[in-house]
Order: sequence, then structure tokens, then C-alpha cells
Amino acid sequence: MPENGVFVVGSGPNGLAAAIVMAQAGLPVTIGEAASSVGGGTRSAELTLPGFVHDVCAAIHPLAAFSPFFNSLPLADHGLKWIYPPAALAHPLDDGTAAVLEREIFQTVDSLDFPDRRPYLELMTPLREHWQEISPQVLAPLTFPTHPLLMARFGIHGLRSAVGLAHSTFQGPLARALFAGMAAHSFLPLDKPGSAAFGLVLGTLGHVNGWPVAAGGTGKISQALAGHFLSLGGEIVTGRRIGTVDELPADATVFLDVSPRQVLQLARQRFDSDYRKQLEKYRFGPGIFKVDWALNGPIPWRAEECRRAATLHLGGTMEEIAAAEKEVHLGRHPEKPFVLVAQQSLFDPERAPAGKQVGWAYCHVPNGSRVDMTERIENQIERFAPGFKDLIIGRRTRDTAAMQAYNENFVGGDINGGMQNLRQMVVRPVAGPHPYATPDKNIFICSASTPPGGGVHGLCGYLAAKLALERMK
Repeated sequence: MPENGVFVVGSGPNGLAAAIVMAQAGLPVTIGEAASSVGGGTRSAELTLPGFVHDVCAAIHPLAAFSPFFNSLPLADHGLKWIYPPAALAHPLDDGTAAVLEREIFQTVDSLDFPDRRPYLELMTPLREHWQEISPQVLAPLTFPTHPLLMARFGIHGLRSAVGLAHSTFQGPLARALFAGMAAHSFLPLDKPGSAAFGLVLGTLGHVNGWPVAAGGTGKISQALAGHFLSLGGEIVTGRRIGTVDELPADATVFLDVSPRQVLQLARQRFDSDYRKQLEKYRFGPGIFKVDWALNGPIPWRAEECRRAATLHLGGTMEEIAAAEKEVHLGRHPEKPFVLVAQQSLFDPERAPAGKQVGWAYCHVPNGSRVDMTERIENQIERFAPGFKDLIIGRRTRDTAAMQAYNENFVGGDINGGMQNLRQMVVRPVAGPHPYATPDKNIFICSASTPPGGGVHGLCGYLAAKLALERMK
């Protein structure tokens, strides 16, 4: 293996993962990060008032806690500890009831309408029982499956629209709403093919591994990854912006933990016109409007079950959620948006001063939106937790422009690394069997714009680095 140096541009979880794999192989590796600290979308900070620790972007981590790559590393030795709330997720409705995603599948069905209990078990139990076999295919580029029958079963359901699958499987509002909320993490209209896959994956992860938070804040994940990388002899340079890959050593192997737009800015001159055109066609999805709060006490949910989960999906019924997500994709701003809420400090007292709490939420908006959604988000929380607004003692908001200013990879506020419709699940970022490679043999893409896509799991970086090592042999 040649003793060429390795340079990683960007220090999100995927950049850190690529750097670790290359350092494990004995290569000298340097990470260059334009910001003053590592982490990308995986950081924590005092955004509102002193003593209140907020997750700047990512907050809840079913994929991180499950990630086979993260679990192969001694991250606990570098300060990472997972906190598992009693329930993974709660989804309240206006009548005071709530569907609850529990780690134990039979507890989950107890929260659903009676006619939907058996259908839920029949849908989710096979996925939970066989997740270890199918997850390597689900969380990787499209290849011929090693378990074709299991993957066929997943594909039959996952390729459907979330609305179609929920309508044909469930009768009551609770099960339909629970599934719709999980599927809405796709950032897709819920009547689009493939949106069901996100609901299936996140629901299965809830039963397999739960939806935990990182003790002390999401930033602890990045700090642990960086600590392990440094223990392998790697180097991290913060506050350094790379304008072009030509600034790096000519023989360096380069990993770009950036979106296709930034890839072109950094390395356009290294690529042929066909590859450049493919990157230029890459589509970004909806953005987010995010709010963080310092609160004078716990959120007063009407449904008691909501106090058992760190994650809440607010938006009412499946029909309401689907309508709101459709509005976003038509370039409009729903009056009652689908809102994702996290109440991490309810289970992690390190996040807030005694007697206080932090709140975290966002809703989807059209890419590049500058509309202030604060009131609409807070109205949705007040709808299910009367008295919430009276608890607010500090607030910080970020629209799509502020999200992109915080992290250039969040193009137009898209935190998912690009639209994840059926086409871009396969063509991510370009068509071909090796999506991490580029026409330049020394340059690889390892961001969330490669398979398996968005989320804190490090697998984009891990898979990109494994490909690079194969090609170095």
C-alpha cells in the first residue's frame, strides 16, 4: 500500500469516520475543518441562556446508536454515553391520546387502536427479527442482496408511499399517525413512492435499539470520534477553509465531506464535463426552520405518555401531516406544520440548570425559505401541551439561510444531504456502482450526499474509506 498522506475536508461524523478508517490502516491523516470546532451537524452549544445546552442540529440518534461502525470503536472510552428514554417516540392526537413507539413491540401495540394491533405486529415483527441481516443492504449502496427474500419483503413495503402503506395496513388514526410521522423524516411528500421505507427503518430501529440521546449533548458524539482519531495519531486542523483541492499535496488521497455543490467548488478542475454535469443535476430537498428554547419547566403535555419519550411528532393525523408535507413541496408554508420536538433534558439533567429544561424543534419549509415559522411551531406545541408558551424564558431561531451559514452542506436549509426520493436513493450523488469515487482517482466523496444518506451514523465515510483502501492495494 502506498504511503501517501490522506486529507479529509470537513469534520462531520462522515468525515471523522473516513479519517478513522484511514488512520486504522496506518496512513497519516489530517482533517481540515473551516469552523472552530469539529462536528458539522453534530455539535452542542449554549444557544439561548447560560447553562442551557442545546443540540445545534441533530438531536436524537437511533442510527448512531445502531451504527455498526460506531459500535466497533471504543467511543465510551472517549466520553460517549447513550441515554435511553423509556419510550423512543410519542405522537399525540387532539383527543388526548398518543401512539407510543416502545422498544418492546407488544407495548407499542398496546398504545394503538385495537384493530391495528395485529397488523402492526405482522408488519414490524419480521423486520425487527431480521434487521441484522437486512440492515447492511438498507444502509449501503444498491447491490445484489445477500438475503434476497428478506430484502424483497422489505422492498415490497418500502417502495410504497407512506400514505398507501398506512391506509392499506391500518384502520385507526393512532397507527396511521405514528407511521406517517416516522415516514416524514424522509422530507418527501407522503404520497411519493419510497417514503414508506423511512417509516419502516425508523420504526424498526425503535424496536431494535431505541431512539437515544447522547449524555451531555450531541456534540459528545463528535468529540468521542475526534478523540479516538487523535489517539490513532491523526491530526485535526480547525479554522482552516480549503478553497480548492489544489491547495493540498499533489499525491494526497482526499475525502470531501461536503455536498455536491461544494465538491464542484473544490475540485471542478479535476473532473470531466460529464461528471460535472451529473453533480450539477443533484437535487436538494426541503429545508428546516429550527427553534431552541430555554424553558422554566417540563413541557406540559396533555397526553401523559408524551413524558416518557425524548422525541415527539406533532401534526395530528396522518391526513394532516401528509397535507402539510405536500404544502412544503409545493413551495408553501403550512399553517399547521409537521413539527419534530425533542425534550432531551427531561432524561439528561446535564442539559439545563436545576428545575429548568431545554426544548428543540424544527419543521420543514421550502428550500431557501426566509419565512419565520416560530409562531406556527409554538402553536403546534401549545395545541398538544397547553401552557407551553408560558414556560419560555429564552429562544433561538434559525431559518434556512442561518442553517446554511452554520454549515455550508445544508444547502437551502436541507440537513439531509439532498433529496432522498427513489432516484436519489440510487443515484447519490451520481449513477454507478461506486458512488463515493470520482473521475480523479485520489478524490472521494464521503458526505450525506452518498449512500446511505442523511443521519448520524458515519457509514458514508466508512464506506468511502473502505473503497479507497481497496483501490490502494
